[in-house]
Amino acid sequence: MSELEPLIETFDAAAGYLDWAAFGPLSPAVRAEMNADAALLGTGRRAGIDLVSSRVDEARDLVATVLRCAVDEVVLQPSTTHGLTHAMQGLTGDVLVSAQEFPALRVTARRAQDARGLLTVREIDPPDGIVTVDAVAEALTDDVTAVAVSLVDFRTGALADLPGLRELIGDRLLIVDAVQAFGVVDVDWAAADVVCGNGYKWLRAGRGTGFARFSDRARERIEPVLSGISGMQGDAATTGFPPPLPTAGAYSIAPSDPLAASRLAVAVRDVVDAGIPAVAAELRARAQDVMNLADRYGVPVLTPRDRHAGIVTLLPDPQDAAPLAAALANHGVTVTARGATIRVSPHIGTGADSLQLLGDALAQVATTRVVVIDAPTGELDLGALES
Repeated sequence: MSELEPLIETFDAAAGYLDWAAFGPLSPAVRAEMNADAALLGTGRRAGIDLVSSRVDEARDLVATVLRCAVDEVVLQPSTTHGLTHAMQGLTGDVLVSAQEFPALRVTARRAQDARGLLTVREIDPPDGIVTVDAVAEALTDDVTAVAVSLVDFRTGALADLPGLRELIGDRLLIVDAVQAFGVVDVDWAAADVVCGNGYKWLRAGRGTGFARFSDRARERIEPVLSGISGMQGDAATTGFPPPLPTAGAYSIAPSDPLAASRLAVAVRDVVDAGIPAVAAELRARAQDVMNLADRYGVPVLTPRDRHAGIVTLLPDPQDAAPLAAALANHGVTVTARGATIRVSPHIGTGADSLQLLGDALAQVATTRVVVIDAPTGELDLGALES
């Protein structure tokens, strides 16, 4: 039995579920811990309430372990977007962000620009929306104080070159949306100054399990303008207007939900125990299985084959897009169809049964693919006949 087998065996989602980039069905350990802690909170006993409350520190410590940073640099958040909002609202200068980024980055940046007038959003629009070192280099100026990027692009599954970006931008802040990467990508997180993520996708921890890391440099340059009661020095009895905490806790508004922290702690512990490098390698292998099936049945793959994690985005020919989406649904395959693309996202626990369903759907479309005739010559496009 490999070191990953115990974790793989905990995957009990229905066959055909290939949408982990959208939502991760809760793991058995998360469900059990959630029920146990909910029962403790229902007793009315101080000991039980305090025990569940301690999950907040436990979750922060585990996140810090993965990020290899001090625990004081980590604060729990209701979502990835909450953490990014704290970062953007406190920034000044110019921030570079892709025009095709997930709204958690580009919209929070624009809201901060409009709200305070101290931040200017500079959009880049690289090919396929994939943020590369070269694309950032072309837009980099002395006015740029921060670069914001998703480590794994939600549309294409492209994996950003974090060390390369760090080297390029020098002393500027690097803000990373890690929701599609945390716990399943083996990377040197020290390259980033701000890391925001959530456990409801690949970690299988459910919503509400967000977190953020603010490095020393980030805390020096990002004002905690949204700091609330949980982000201030003192307690509820402190009068006046207490200053914010000197730690990442300053970037919080209200106390964390201990039940969410409990779910996050269990989920992060699972991947830490299994070994994130091993998890990352297995996930890439499952994504490769999907790519192999797409190649077999002639469906183009948009995802970069040399830099990806678990997301595989298919770009079928226009005439195949609707039939393929229908075939996937009819075969019980859950994916995300968005515009002209179909995003397939397996996990390390994706078994042969799920891949078989995916292959059956792809085969169905391949066998019914319309034969294209070159009108001027009347020649058949033999490529359209391949399955």
